[in-house]
Formats: sequence, C-alpha cells, structure tokens
Amino acid sequence: MANTSLFKFKTNINCGGCIAAVKPILDNIDNLDSWQVDTSSQEKTLTLQCDAETKNAAIQAVENQGFLVNELKHSNISKKWL
Repeated sequence: MANTSLFKFKTNINCGGCIAAVKPILDNIDNLDSWQVDTSSQEKTLTLQCDAETKNAAIQAVENQGFLVNELKHSNISKKWL
C-alpha cells in the first residue's frame, strides 16, 4: 500500500509558456501521480499528487527551471491507495 498526499504550492508559474517549461520535467518524474498549475489563482497554485520523497524531487525540478515554490500551509491531504 502506497501513501500519497495532495500537496499545494504558491509559485510564480504564471502563463502557458511557464507551464510548457516545467511540463516535460514533471511528466517524467517517477511516482508523481498527477500535477497541475492553476494560473488563474492569485497564488499560481501548483498541485502535486505523490508521496513525500517524490514531492521533494518535483520541487527541486521546478526550482531548477528558475521558478519559486512555497508550500501552502495546511495543504496536505493524505490518501492511501491499495
């Protein structure tokens, strides 16, 4: 049984070009169940569905592309998958 959580981050990913810059990187991270960016929200929210180790890899990958990533407080929702 794998534990995954929903993590939300405030970012400066604010347009389609920014999403295009992180898409190939995030799409290739093992164990990242899903991700999305809400560029219409004030926080430019990046949402990740994954385990904690994968979350750290995804954050590092996005930061390596030059974007800021700050976890939103109380954003983790644990889910257990069978």
